[in-house]
Amino acid sequence: MFGTVVVGVGIAGLARIRDLMNPMPSSPSEHLKLLGFVSRRNFDNIDEAKQISLEDALRSKEIHAAFISTENRSHEETIRMFLEAGKHVLVEYPMALSAKAAHELWEMAEQKGKVLHVEHIELLTEEYKQLKKEVAGKDLVKGTLHFTGHVLDENKAGFPAFSGIARLTWLIDLFGDLTVTSASRIKQKDKNYSRMTVHFQTANN
Repeated sequence: MFGTVVVGVGIAGLARIRDLMNPMPSSPSEHLKLLGFVSRRNFDNIDEAKQISLEDALRSKEIHAAFISTENRSHEETIRMFLEAGKHVLVEYPMALSAKAAHELWEMAEQKGKVLHVEHIELLTEEYKQLKKEVAGKDLVKGTLHFTGHVLDENKAGFPAFSGIARLTWLIDLFGDLTVTSASRIKQKDKNYSRMTVHFQTANN
């Protein structure tokens, strides 16, 4: 069995705990053993999983991998700590708030001989797989993707473009590399409203 720990118990972290405690029959998760979860908040057990300290998770020889489900801004630091401790890491997207930091983390994982995997669960859904089949072999001439969401805490989530990072990943996966040609932002503090508009071009313009 492969010992694991979940770091962060928001929506994603709680889903990880649930799935690890109740793995699908014959799935790879059956070979994973959840040895605890780490959170800044104090909990009793969650689904029979026990809370452990970050220090204990990093030191434990029984924990081989960490599932990181914290806020975006803390991903980079948490990944570094677990890689330094010799653990494999799965992190919810985005891995870091800059491409430079992401490349450094990939290199660090390679040097340590550890797996560093960025999870984007939407790319694994049946709906997305069907969408990919429908656009295969076609050229994108023009299109619009409109994405709405709740107001984010920028101190935790990072700058506003990160609220749409998942949708940008869709587009790159479907149509290849994109170049930003322009971007603008409207912010209305009195209405707690913000809108970012970005224009991209594909490699063949």
